[in-house]
Amino acid sequence: MTSCYADLHIHIGRTMSGRPVKITGSRSLTLPNILTFSKHAKGLSMVGVIDCHSPEVITEIEDMIKDGVLLEAEGGGFLYGSDLCLIPGSEIEINDTSCSGPIHVLVYLPDLSALKEWSGWLAQRMSNITLSSQRIYAEATEVQQKTADLGGLFVPAHVFTPFKSMYGKGVKNSLTEVFDPCRIDGIELGLSSDTMMADGIMELSCYPFLTSSDAHSLEKIGREHMELLVSQLSFQELKMAIQRKDGRMISANFGLNPLLGKYYENVCADCLNVLADQRACTVCGSVKKIKGVSKRIEELKAVNKEKSQRPPYHHQVPLEFIPGIGARTLEKLRVHFGNDMYVLHHAREEELRRILPHAATQNVIKARNGQLLIRAGGGGSYGTIE
Repeated sequence: MTSCYADLHIHIGRTMSGRPVKITGSRSLTLPNILTFSKHAKGLSMVGVIDCHSPEVITEIEDMIKDGVLLEAEGGGFLYGSDLCLIPGSEIEINDTSCSGPIHVLVYLPDLSALKEWSGWLAQRMSNITLSSQRIYAEATEVQQKTADLGGLFVPAHVFTPFKSMYGKGVKNSLTEVFDPCRIDGIELGLSSDTMMADGIMELSCYPFLTSSDAHSLEKIGREHMELLVSQLSFQELKMAIQRKDGRMISANFGLNPLLGKYYENVCADCLNVLADQRACTVCGSVKKIKGVSKRIEELKAVNKEKSQRPPYHHQVPLEFIPGIGARTLEKLRVHFGNDMYVLHHAREEELRRILPHAATQNVIKARNGQLLIRAGGGGSYGTIE
């Protein structure tokens, strides 16, 4: 078995012709740019691109296969060289008769045939198949069944965020209100929660936790990721790792300290001032609030006497967040060390000192050890490092 780093939630901003896919995504987030940047700058070995249902993106994948840029991997997925595997996926919005509000879910497919069938199936139930994260006019269980029929993986996305998520909007108390629990393959935590917070929710104890970036720009790729133990790079190996079969596994989760996430604290719905426990906002007097992830999880928690055996969750501060590391310094680190994964996980203090001043070196070490002081985020604004 070998370890590899994976980020399974990356958006496409534009197709190669310039057509928008994820409206809020960067124009530089094209499929070729994602593959190149993930491999060389970030040091990832597996990427889930979750807008591959768009017909023009499918055509791009086919063209890259014809040109020899991509190779269909034995076991599913597409190889970009020998050390990066593209996992094709799709993010869609479910808001059926069972939902209290919209829920984003992720579906991953094994190969080109399944991807084409999935895209055609979506096109009959969606107003605009060319765009990301669109509403599907079908019941959630129907989407789960179709995913299973195609040999795919079904994962509710960023499940605690206040908007368009399973616990944030979609259900009042339990995922069983909307989904067939037997057809959920994993749970994506999102940027404002971690394993320690989510593991108190009893109905999640049987599901693996996934940490991914939800990247809307190239630099955000890998800000949350996983370490996998697999025998090779392919969709089937990913599936076995998620299911913890035959020695394959998610061996570690890496994610933001939840305080750095955009939705950790309650905030005033009118002025976005972070709220404590007071009823009215002390800044504008409004009594309307956006409930933070930490408060929502507290509502859902129950005493879980038998804690599930989970991989370690490491709080990670992306290099671009660390004081003393600007764009030029980040580029120097990449040139010297090869990629971000090496700097974040492996570079020794004496190695870092060759490139970074003392203060920035200490900040990288403190970030690894969870020693940086953080002011919590909320209402769509990231937390900050003091």
